[in-house]
Amino acid sequence: MRRSIPITDHAALIAIAAEAPAHDRDGTFPFAALARLHEAGVLALTVPRALGGGGAGLAQASEAIQALGAACPATALVVAMQFSKHAALARGGAGYTPALREALGRLAVTEGALINAARAEPELGSPTRGGLPGTIARRGPKGWLISGHKRYVTGAPGLRFLEVVARTDEEEPRIGSFLVPASAPGVEIREAWNHLGLRGSGSHDVVFRDVAVPPEHAAGLAPAAVWGARDEVQAAWNAVIVSAVYLGVAEAARDWVLGFLNNRQPSGLPQPLSALATVQQAAGEIELRRITARRVIRSLATDTDAGRAPGPEESGAIKAQLARLAIGIVDRAAALAGNHALDRANPLERHWRDVQCARVHVPTADAAAQGAGRAALARAAA
Repeated sequence: MRRSIPITDHAALIAIAAEAPAHDRDGTFPFAALARLHEAGVLALTVPRALGGGGAGLAQASEAIQALGAACPATALVVAMQFSKHAALARGGAGYTPALREALGRLAVTEGALINAARAEPELGSPTRGGLPGTIARRGPKGWLISGHKRYVTGAPGLRFLEVVARTDEEEPRIGSFLVPASAPGVEIREAWNHLGLRGSGSHDVVFRDVAVPPEHAAGLAPAAVWGARDEVQAAWNAVIVSAVYLGVAEAARDWVLGFLNNRQPSGLPQPLSALATVQQAAGEIELRRITARRVIRSLATDTDAGRAPGPEESGAIKAQLARLAIGIVDRAAALAGNHALDRANPLERHWRDVQCARVHVPTADAAAQGAGRAALARAAA
């Protein structure tokens, strides 16, 4: 089934889907897929129109990511991070100078330059759970020198820029983001990504050794106690754009299993499996989850584009529920397919592995529940 995506060359999407199994099998990075998407203008979809980009909001971006998620979720996750970062740059929320934001946008348009954050660390985990990053920014002769070790940097082999979360070595440390060119001396990619799912996403470790960045490449420096303040719009973007990857995976699994059920006729049955009432009900359970997930994503994206982004607790709760829905769709599809779901000759096996990764994106289910519960208790006590 063809998905809608804002590119004129739908052959690109078909080619990306055809290459996805090999990237999964070999753990290789989808350079060709990203090149096709750059040629189609997709990598600059959320760059402002004034810079030559698509000027897209969250609703259009999420539709594109759902389509890519169905074709190749590893590619989709890389592009999702690109969309989110350039949307933040367009809002001025990243904290960089207007000249730097414009330069990053134009590079995305002309060269397909990719950007992503480098946040998680071996000891710290995700900085969203508190604690000081182990990555250090110290004053250098012409700006800052960055040293540290980051994990799970999605898209690492193809990134042009890394937005590195680090703390200063000042007496009272500040935390902020430091824009580091991936080709800068002292940047090393360690190919540590050997995961159950999204094996082609290149989410490797990156090590920084006294990497020099100019002063204007530092943004959002703030004391640890106040760093990472509430950003309703960014929380909504995170909830929608990440969830769209896994809804795409779930819809690909749904499409495959419906075709399987319509065509599979065991020798002991006079009709295909799809004629059985129990199978129809199970397929309906998949549809209930899929319809709900699509509507929730569309609603949150539309509200955010209209300036009505909810609080971070609500966006986090939605993200956690969308992950459950996507996983539930693929689990139900796998149960319907039986042994065929576990056969690596069939794509459902890959879809099941890929959708498991929905669990690990922040906020995780436990953190989302705690945030929502804390907010509810506070409102009740007011």
